[in-house]
Amino acid sequence: MEIEQQQHGEMLVLTPHGRIDSNTSPHFEEQLLSAVQEGHVDMVLNFCHIDYISSAGLRVLLMAAKRVKPKGGRVALCAVQAHIQEVFRISGFISLFQFHATLEDAMGR
Repeated sequence: MEIEQQQHGEMLVLTPHGRIDSNTSPHFEEQLLSAVQEGHVDMVLNFCHIDYISSAGLRVLLMAAKRVKPKGGRVALCAVQAHIQEVFRISGFISLFQFHATLEDAMGR
């Protein structure tokens, strides 16, 4: 799994590519938690290139959100395809994250 990183002021934008499943979630987890350890607490995950997420991927997102929240941070998602938003809705995770239509919307808060 490739994950692009871009710094925009205090905000870190991560753009993963492909699937977030049991095979790729360890790498995804390593990247996210490493970013948090480096002090990035305002993160946007650009899901424009994600076509699948499993419960393993949801777990990683939950861990990251739990680590940034006490520090006043957030994990926002943007450009999430409808069928992936449905996974968040069904799992009850939809209320745990901010969803934005575009990266620009997510960066503008």
